[in-house]
Amino acid sequence: MRKPDWPKDPISATFLADWNRLPKSEERMLLPTGEKYERREPVVITGIGLIASLGADRETVWRRVREGQSGVRSLAGLPDMPESISIGAPATVEPEFPGQLKSISLNLHAAAEAMEDSGIDLATVDLDRFACAISGHMGDAGWFFEQPGRSPRPSAIPWWQQWFPNTACVTVANRFGLRGPRFCHSAACASGLVEVLLAAHSIQDGQCDIALAGSAEAFDPLFAAGFQAMRVLAHHDDPRQASRPFDSRRSGFVMGEGAALFVIERLSHALRRGARIYAEIAAGKMHTDAHHITGMNTDSETLAYLIASSLNKAGIATSDLGYINAHGTGTLQNDVVETRGIRRALGHAADRICMSSTKSMLGHLVSAAGSVELAVTTLAMRDGFAPPTTNLTDPDPECDLDCIPLVGRATKFEHALKLSVAFGGHMAAAVLRRWSATGSAAGWAERKAA
Repeated sequence: MRKPDWPKDPISATFLADWNRLPKSEERMLLPTGEKYERREPVVITGIGLIASLGADRETVWRRVREGQSGVRSLAGLPDMPESISIGAPATVEPEFPGQLKSISLNLHAAAEAMEDSGIDLATVDLDRFACAISGHMGDAGWFFEQPGRSPRPSAIPWWQQWFPNTACVTVANRFGLRGPRFCHSAACASGLVEVLLAAHSIQDGQCDIALAGSAEAFDPLFAAGFQAMRVLAHHDDPRQASRPFDSRRSGFVMGEGAALFVIERLSHALRRGARIYAEIAAGKMHTDAHHITGMNTDSETLAYLIASSLNKAGIATSDLGYINAHGTGTLQNDVVETRGIRRALGHAADRICMSSTKSMLGHLVSAAGSVELAVTTLAMRDGFAPPTTNLTDPDPECDLDCIPLVGRATKFEHALKLSVAFGGHMAAAVLRRWSATGSAAGWAERKAA
């Protein structure tokens, strides 16, 4: 069957409506056919926990991101990592016992902050309707490099933490006694955003009222060796300058560590308990670029549709969008194709929207990239401040959007878009709407620009 030609004009809600009025031929059925979104009770963010290379708590990380600081440094002496990988953005967290898998420690740390931030009293909520959605993670493969082909060395890490990718989800849910649905997905670099979106869908589907959702990432030597073999990792004499999304001298991404967990809940549930509200998850969608395991389709069709249909689902015009937190890896292909998809979806509106990649400061957190960057996006909306893309000194002419080079910008916006574009063709988008009604945590406090 011939692939249908997409229109060259910007995709919009008007285009979707017009397209779906056309006769439904066999070819046209290959395109989305009139997705109609029933307006359901909003799902809102009431708690955020965040840890990354720039700090061990939400406000410290956000303050340093605002200031354009870099968490990238030398990795000299880090156990098990390939010697050829000399830089990264590591996070520091205290394990609960010697040898605890770091990704689990990071998840527990962020979860505790998110729960405290939400002001939740677990004695007053229905724990049977409290979900937990945390991305899968790698196990402990360090022994493999010491004893290839042999049985695992004795370890302080329990065997179920070594091999079960859902252990973090189970551990966090059990820690707080959450008996609602549990979700654990692996969608490469989109995993963290996927968990938040699926938790939100589960709330709107009636499976639960509240959820703890997000992800963590810790360095893994197998991942590192794989990325090195793919030649997607950046190198620079000054580690702080290595990650440079949208810059003509970009050479790849820098691996990072960290975690972000959210408490999200049905609006009526949040208001009933008097919670502070950061923002509404106005829409969330996932699509797949069925093209290549690591390469993106350069015509950006799927990404453009994902963006347009997400805005349509949220009920906002392209002109209402104020900020985009891009996937922005700093690889040669991603940055150009992402820019192209955004332009195609937004048309002329793309010229006035600001966008940045916080991977320039935090590194690429792989499974946790989507959740950590969604946390940054939410805090940016709260404070009316769009963070910068550091190291953007010589913009690539093909990456011709306003990528907020070097210095962040005070700008009050009501709607923001977070994009995740992952290996395997996974794509996810979340549209946030600033919450300014009852119980708002977003006061746009007047602060000096960083």
